[in-house]
Formats: sequence, C-alpha cells, structure tokens
Amino acid sequence: MDANSQNITGPVLFLDNLTDTTVEIAALFIAPVGVPVPNVTAEGVSVPVEPLSEFRTATVWRARFRLPVGSQSGYDWNGKHYPVCCDFSDAIRIGYVSCNGEEIGDLDREGSERNAMWSRLKSDHQHQAFALLLHGGDQVYADEVTHGHTLSRDWPDDVPPDPSQADLASLRDHLREGFYERYASLYASPEFAWIAARVPSLMQWDDHDICDGWGSLPASKTHSGVGQTLFSVARESFLIFQQATTDDDLPGRFVDPDGLHLGWTVRTAALRIIAPDLRSERSRRAIMGPGGWTMLEEEAKDPMPGQTFLMSSVPLLGPRLSILEALMVAVPRMQKYEDDLRDQWQSRAHRAEWRRMLQLVRTMAIRDGHDLTVISGEIHLATRGTMDLGDGLHMHQLVASGIAHRAPPKAWANILGALAWLGDAPLEGHPIQIHCLPGQSSRYVAERNYLRLERGADSWSAIWELEDSGTTDPLAL
Repeated sequence: MDANSQNITGPVLFLDNLTDTTVEIAALFIAPVGVPVPNVTAEGVSVPVEPLSEFRTATVWRARFRLPVGSQSGYDWNGKHYPVCCDFSDAIRIGYVSCNGEEIGDLDREGSERNAMWSRLKSDHQHQAFALLLHGGDQVYADEVTHGHTLSRDWPDDVPPDPSQADLASLRDHLREGFYERYASLYASPEFAWIAARVPSLMQWDDHDICDGWGSLPASKTHSGVGQTLFSVARESFLIFQQATTDDDLPGRFVDPDGLHLGWTVRTAALRIIAPDLRSERSRRAIMGPGGWTMLEEEAKDPMPGQTFLMSSVPLLGPRLSILEALMVAVPRMQKYEDDLRDQWQSRAHRAEWRRMLQLVRTMAIRDGHDLTVISGEIHLATRGTMDLGDGLHMHQLVASGIAHRAPPKAWANILGALAWLGDAPLEGHPIQIHCLPGQSSRYVAERNYLRLERGADSWSAIWELEDSGTTDPLAL
C-alpha cells in the first residue's frame, strides 16, 4: 500500500446499470491534488482510475468496471479485496436510507453520534449482505454552502437583483468548494465509507442537496442569477458525488441523455426501480415537468412482471396538509414553514398533479402479475400507508427518514398522526390510510431509521430498523 493512498477517500460504489447478467459499477475516489489513485482490479482485469473533476485541493477520480450477476463477487484495490453481493435471484436484500445530515452545523457533529445508524447498517450488512443501497434524497445538507459570500450570505431572504458576471463567477467558485467540502467530509466518515465500498448505491436528490425548499421558493429567488448559479453548482455536484459522472457521460439508466431531468430506472428479472427527478423541473406550482411525466407515462406502458419500487423523494401517500397550510398562512410566525408544506405532494398547490400521479401509479399497480410499492424519505419520521386500488388490492407506501437527521419532537409525529386519522381520498373511491409500523402504536415513529426490502422465494417484505425500538417485524408487500 502506497503511503500517499492513505489520504484517498474511497472507493464509493455506484450502480451504473444492471442487466440480467452484469452489474455495471462506478467507483469514486477523492485524492489530494497530485496524488495518483491505484487501478481497480475486477474479474482479473486491471481497470484504470481516471480523473472526473478538479477542485482547489483535490481531484475526484472514477473507475468503471463490471461484475457478473451471481451470489458473490468483488474487486481489488490498493492491496485489499472488497466483496460485493451481486445476487439478484430469488433472495435479495436492498437497503433504503434518506436524510443524511442536518440543516445547521452538520459538519461539526460528533461522528459516532451522527453516524450511529450507519454503524448499525454496517453490522446489518455483515450479518447478511445487501445487493443495493437506495438513497431517497437529502444525501447532503448543503444549506450552509451559501454562507461566506457577499451574493449569497443572506439567501434566500435577500437576493442581489443584478450581480455582475465576475461576481457570479466568484460565487460559483465559492459554492463548488463548499459542496466539495461537504461531500468529502461525509464520504470520509468511517461508518459510511465501509459500506459504500461494498454495496453499490443508487441516489435520488431532494431539496437539501440544493438548498432548503428548492423549487418551492418564489420564482424571483430561484430564477435570479444567484439562484441559477446555486442550482447549477448543486446539479454538477450531484452528478459528480452522487452519480460518479458528468453531464456529457450519463450512464444508460438515465432516461434523458441530455439531462434536462435526472430521472433514472434500473431493472433485472422481476425487479424494477424507478426514480423520477422531483427537483430539476420543479416550481411552486409543479413537482414534475414534461420530461418527468413522459418518463413515468412510458414506464406505465411497460407490461413487465414482478415488483416495481417507485422512489418518490417526498411521500406520495400522506395526510391532508391543507389544514396546516391554512393555519400557517393565518399565523405570521408560521409562514416561514409554508415552503416546507408546499414541497409535499399533498399541498393544496399540487392537488391536481397529485391526482394525476396517483392515477398513473394505480394503473401500474393493478396490472396482472405486477406489484408496485412506493418508497420515500424526507420527513425525518418512519411510517407507512396504503391506497385502496379496488377489488381488494392495496398499494403500499413505505417511508424511512432519516439515517442521520435527528428525529423531530414526538409532538410533531402526533400532530401528523391526528391529521392522518382524518383520512383522504384525492382519487374518488380510492382512500388513503396511514398505518402503524408492525409492533408500533403510533402512525409516525420519531426515531432515526432505515429500511430493508427483502425478497424471499416469490414475495417481498419490508423491515424498519429504528434507533431506539429496534427491528420491526416484516411487513408483507
């Protein structure tokens, strides 16, 4: 082992694509400028590690390689072997996490406390290997990257109206380094690094990967020079650090090769995972744009048998939030939280779009020989829900949030539980209900958590790992 390589962060694995015979993987590395990264060896082939992006003090590198679908495989790097579970047959385990951080002071938190659930996930994998790790949004909390620059220090409350191109270029440099610092810090944490080197990740972004409430803020903010610079840098950083790629080199799982939206889908025998992009085309009046809707409508036409997991970074099934929104508008002290509610499918601003989405997923879910389950994060609580599809069928929604964000007060969970008790049926004849997790007495659990999706012989089940309450009984899907 080269002494310089001890300063390298990585490997962090990402799934480029999945076929019935091959697992295509990208391995990401972060190294100090001038420090070379050793090659990866996979299936006896030495794979070069190539530079992906440059920052002031570091270079981001990537290697792409393939492993055969099967029970166990792996690769070697820097004198060490890393096993990778490539079993996508009868028995498969998939992990799901979200909300890996907090809005304020996240980089200053004590590591073992912050990453306690990552440590538990590591032990979980050691007991029985995961084949994939899905990340449902807010992988990084970037809200503080705007601090420290004249143009963005008061974002979004005070946005300079007409900054010069030179000042915007300066802001871009400042933001790039800020995003780099956060990703590099998170990826260097030992609890995350251990599992990230052994389980390929698939990531979907949400607002904090850009800034709090992106898309739900007024257009005067997001369309400004500062807002567009922030989004551009966040998007570049998302591609580099959450997809191990760049705009001109998107893996085949991305639906739009031009990247106007960053939705993706992967599939293998009897399994499909769909992750629409709920941020790139978002506005205060729309959660998805033309590209996102076209993607989902094309997927809905596919008669694929088996199981689909639809990742919706904000929960698709939830309580009636219009009551809370009305209260927040009426109470001045609460108006600052209006954007948080507008972020949700259940917001009164998105009611028609929500119905359209529910109708679409219902069409997919009732197809013979096919099951569809929605998985979400974002709310820093664990819960589950169902929508009645008719003829005795139900669609499940599973929420696991967050892996590192500390839980909100139990009073907030109780308020949401009371709203859920009222019920909702945005599609006539298809009521939505929020249920307790197996073994829990409340509809919303205020504990840090993550989710396991497991397939036995021919059936899937969901199991939550809760920080204080422990492991739930399996929920049959």
